Amino acid sequence: MFRRLFALLLPLAAAAAPAPGPVTLRVVCYNIHHGEGLDGRLDLERIAALITDQRADLVALQEVERGTQRTQRRDLPAELARLTGLAVRFDRNIPYQGGEYGTAILSRHPIRRAAHVPLTMVGQGEQRGVQQVWVDVAGTEVLFLNTHLDHRREPAERERSVGEIRALVTAAGPVPVIVAGDFNAVPDSRAIATMREFLTDAWTVAGRGPGFTIPVRQPNRRIDYVWVSPHLTPVRMEVLSSEASDHLPIVAELALRP
Repeated sequence: MFRRLFALLLPLAAAAAPAPGPVTLRVVCYNIHHGEGLDGRLDLERIAALITDQRADLVALQEVERGTQRTQRRDLPAELARLTGLAVRFDRNIPYQGGEYGTAILSRHPIRRAAHVPLTMVGQGEQRGVQQVWVDVAGTEVLFLNTHLDHRREPAERERSVGEIRALVTAAGPVPVIVAGDFNAVPDSRAIATMREFLTDAWTVAGRGPGFTIPVRQPNRRIDYVWVSPHLTPVRMEVLSSEASDHLPIVAELALRP
């Protein structure tokens, strides 16, 4: 009898259970200037402490080095992974001083696969690229992209790079997408206007004020961004205070719909 009663009550209990709510993701984007702060010291501990204090789930880092002369041949991405307890993916954009210079992603969630796409160069500039990692967030696959676009005054390469990022986002199909990075472009530039055609600028939804990220003291420009596809809702975003680099870090809290 008890078994029959339990069998009758089980569907009712399942029906009464609340639907799962959105999963929250905390995303940090930081150009770390090869770990060198305004005081001229290479200090990864303070960068790692900032990431840990923010309870970051995904971190996009630019200007990361491995084995270069100016950073004492140290493996900066591996050290940051050890200090934060997060998984790491590093990709080289150029060889530099006997080592490698590029970008890194840190993730609290399992990285299922990864890729690196070189961006097309325009003129005699620096090779740039886009990191891609597909992470498992509570059973949902999320594509996280990290990039650092051309810094020169002429915008042609940045505009072309944004077109290539658009192609990567389109190729992802229905997968939720986050793009973070140093775009070296202000909000009213053509490159950023094009980004807004296919992704949402998280700052415009959840940030307050101008969102300036450089220079660190008396900042007056916003060139660092977090972008999201319609699967994610920006809940909160802020620029953090730190002199551990020549950029200010940004953090975005995003709600991922189940």
